[in-house]
Amino acid sequence: MAEPNVLNKKMSEAFDWSDDADTPVRDALWNYYMEHNDHDTMKTEKEMEPYMDMSDDDVKAAAVKLLKK
Repeated sequence: MAEPNVLNKKMSEAFDWSDDADTPVRDALWNYYMEHNDHDTMKTEKEMEPYMDMSDDDVKAAAVKLLKK
């Protein structure tokens, strides 16, 4: 299974509620996890692994849950 395409889209391309035209969804998720686990790279890497096997819709749903303010 290929990784979800949405991970490589800019936040503003993937979500109408985001005005971030610079940060890819992948980086936004990474940054979220880094900020919430004391900047532990290994822990963040583990938390990001499931996203590689998710569908675009599942990634979007998870991103909305975590990132939408």
